[in-house]
Amino acid sequence: MAQLVSVLASNANILTQVVLPSCNLRNNGDDGSNLNANGGKSNAVPIPTTSADLCYINVSGKQYITTHSCLQQYPLTLLGSQEKELFWIPELKSYYFNRNRDCFESILTFYQTGREFRPLSVDDEIYEAERKFFKIEMKARAQETSVSVGDTSDAVPICCDGDWKTTRKRVHRFLMDPRCSRWATAWHILDIVFICISITLLVMETDSNVKDAFQEGHAAYNYLFGLNVLVIAFFTTDLLIRFVTWPGLLNFWKNLFNILDILSILPFYVSLLAEAFEDENADNPTEHEHKSYVVLRVCRIFRIVRVFKFIRHSQDLIMIIKVVGHAKKELCLLVLLLFIFSVSFGSLMYYIEHQKNNQFSTIMQGCWWAIVTITTIGYGDIAPQTWLGKVVGSLVLTMGIVFLALPMTIIVGKFSTVYEKEKGKE
Repeated sequence: MAQLVSVLASNANILTQVVLPSCNLRNNGDDGSNLNANGGKSNAVPIPTTSADLCYINVSGKQYITTHSCLQQYPLTLLGSQEKELFWIPELKSYYFNRNRDCFESILTFYQTGREFRPLSVDDEIYEAERKFFKIEMKARAQETSVSVGDTSDAVPICCDGDWKTTRKRVHRFLMDPRCSRWATAWHILDIVFICISITLLVMETDSNVKDAFQEGHAAYNYLFGLNVLVIAFFTTDLLIRFVTWPGLLNFWKNLFNILDILSILPFYVSLLAEAFEDENADNPTEHEHKSYVVLRVCRIFRIVRVFKFIRHSQDLIMIIKVVGHAKKELCLLVLLLFIFSVSFGSLMYYIEHQKNNQFSTIMQGCWWAIVTITTIGYGDIAPQTWLGKVVGSLVLTMGIVFLALPMTIIVGKFSTVYEKEKGKE
């Protein structure tokens, strides 16, 4: 223990972070001035911090400086009570805690501002263990003492955001993080089950053996329609709750997954409106049936979007999308090379083959052949017939392997670097 104290004392000047005791000013306005009990600005002068009020806290060798009055606002916590005296080290002249530094900075921020933020680099279980050690509980956070300046009868605790905002944050985390509770995990599993049911119904509608069951009048139509309504009802409920609890209306529309959720349920409601409109315009059935047929075909295309709802439940897929966004320059280089090769060699093959080979009747068909050949897919639907065309085809195949391999190595390297960086953040 003596050796630990000596090491910490020698490094105290190196690992020191001075935390300004801003929490002495409570009920402050936006400009830093004090507020009176009625919410108006007061002329009261804040009590200056004295040396006797300073509190020195050493966390795993890193020293923090705050005030006793700041900590005593929450007397039910470890730092706000006399229990912290058990951790006093006379040689260091500070309280020593062998705890996580990142978590402690967040906990100290709670004492200063009344708000608590979990560090992104810290796991939930570790942070909860630190909160439990320092006794940062809801009932403790809701209590404040009269240590600060002026009347504190109207002082706002950490729940100053209001019950609605607190509930909204909890519900939002419930929907976004399946690890926060067992009920959240069950909700996400239920969402995956409904996605599977929806995709299954979408595929079954195109099967000639069972697609008659989806037509009105069939014995199984009511059951299948009821199952589809149940799926859409769940998706709609989930989307509405996300909309209400999302932090910021504009941010909701910026999220790609929310747009996909809207597109996934939109065809169902559009089809219902089309059927209702059809009943109102029964006098002119021919024209209306044509319009409804076009609308329904477009809606069925958007139902494919439901497949992408799986991405929300996979953190690895979300991370891959982020990585692709970081490697957009390399991907643009690959697309540019493919475009240059396909247009140049497609045009060349057209002028070589179009007189003796009907398959190369346009440059577009030549470009199609070039893309299939460069990417080494080789469908065989279009092939050169002249000896010069075969020589050019061999050259295209060889150059495609060489020139596409070069940017691909750059993309793979960029992908690996960004993926490891994003994985470290998680």
